[in-house]
Amino acid sequence: DYVERCRGTNGGYGGGVGHDAHALYTLSAVQIYALFDASERLDVDAIVKYVQSLQLADGSFQGDEWGEVDTRFTYCVLSTLRLLNRLDAVDVDGACAYINTCRNFDGGFGATPGGESHAGQVFTCVGALAIGGRLDYVDADLLGWWLAERQTPGGGLCGRPEKLPDVCYSWWCLSALALLGRLHWLDGAALAAFVLGCQDEEAGGISDRP
Repeated sequence: DYVERCRGTNGGYGGGVGHDAHALYTLSAVQIYALFDASERLDVDAIVKYVQSLQLADGSFQGDEWGEVDTRFTYCVLSTLRLLNRLDAVDVDGACAYINTCRNFDGGFGATPGGESHAGQVFTCVGALAIGGRLDYVDADLLGWWLAERQTPGGGLCGRPEKLPDVCYSWWCLSALALLGRLHWLDGAALAAFVLGCQDEEAGGISDRP
């Protein structure tokens, strides 16, 4: 019921009641309805029309009507449409080709062409390419190496070279490596120990680092 109150008149969902609709929150809404087996409450045609409106001529997607372009939004839209079985509603080949223009010499991906490789962007790009059936755009060995190099001496993973480890990158890096079939390139036991070391054993929850 709360999520429904976050739905905009344009068919998308915002991050809160009265907020502008955005691709990120529209995906979250569709995921939440799916998790609660309530997808029949969705106005699928309205959602599809909204995310269709976000695709630009070069295949990229803006996040909302205000025009910011980021490869994260391509993943959000393709994931939304895959959950709704409506991938045919957008130019998937064009979206994947745009992501390929964001690929860097190190095998990673940036938010836009020429943007720095970042583990969060890498997951969204690899995830979108997997949904679009174009993992052939990825140099799996080169990118797998880049992702494996994100493991720090303490076992945790970072998002970019020379950055501190952060528990959130356990998700971004591991998910991408799983899609590439290279999870075994990491020291899983060391990573698990790092994550467990970030627990608050008294109050609960997990922090970004110990």
